Amino acid sequence: MLNYRQLHYFWMVARTGSIARACEQLNLTAPTISGQLALLEQGLGMRLFQRVGRHLELSEAGRRVLAYAEPMFEAGAALEAMIRSEPGQQPMPFRVGVADVVPKSIVYRLLAPTMQLNAPPLRLNCREDKLERLLADLAIQRLDLVISDSPVPAQLDITSRAIKLGECGIAFFATESLATACAGAFPMCLNGAPMLIPGPQSVVRGRLLRWLEDARVACRIVGEFDDSALMQAFGLAGSGVFVAPRVIADDLVAQGQVRLLGVTDAVTESFFAISVDRRVNHPGTVAVTETAPEGLFPFPDATRQPTPPLLKKTLPSTPTPPCWGYPRP
Repeated sequence: MLNYRQLHYFWMVARTGSIARACEQLNLTAPTISGQLALLEQGLGMRLFQRVGRHLELSEAGRRVLAYAEPMFEAGAALEAMIRSEPGQQPMPFRVGVADVVPKSIVYRLLAPTMQLNAPPLRLNCREDKLERLLADLAIQRLDLVISDSPVPAQLDITSRAIKLGECGIAFFATESLATACAGAFPMCLNGAPMLIPGPQSVVRGRLLRWLEDARVACRIVGEFDDSALMQAFGLAGSGVFVAPRVIADDLVAQGQVRLLGVTDAVTESFFAISVDRRVNHPGTVAVTETAPEGLFPFPDATRQPTPPLLKKTLPSTPTPPCWGYPRP
């Protein structure tokens, strides 16, 4: 029989990072907690911690146990807070999974409206992971919503509802020195340029490669990234030209670290809110799905977006997908 008091001691040590800090939280002595942890490991038949220098780190088995212990004791803490609080004062949890291919600035814009809710107030809990693992947690209601660049893959047997929040074209960015080296009009200025592209997990990757091929652009792919934030970090360091959704182009340029080389609406990136029927009416889900099309994606059809100011449409002699290049200073 599992001893939940011992499991609670384990959770506190894993949460605080050391036995000493757990002792302060629990008002117990170190030998007491150490002894109870040893009994828990003996009962489970596995080592939960391993010593690295002077510190304790979770073992692989410990990480698996923690994945179950965390929601148990967090739910208990939330129940205790709810009992002690006045009616209507306890925030409602809103657990969101974010596919790591979705740009973080997009995620912030999509979730920002949930922070303004007061009836009821929400407590946002975000977790980033691969889409398949997030959908598995959504299916067993460990998550209320998943934000992704695609609906549920056909091979996954999950009953869910995918709401398309919007779509937009993509933009190409480079640091000042790299942009200066990219001579010529867009998109031919990308010929021979080092390029950072999304990894195989991203839906936009295939569309981007086909567009480059159709446009007869022979760039040099120097990096592939499943994590959009990591790709942007390499791009900001000057490792190569990188792409991002068109709707955040102004934000990236405003940071002063990159120059916008051009945009195309021939390659579109879509974003979806995925939920299960029991959670689709969650106030947080409603806030995301109702405000995103108006606030972040004002144009229901990205191909009908007007050309932004200062954009100059290029008309190459050979047919290529529509794209626009920004004039160089």
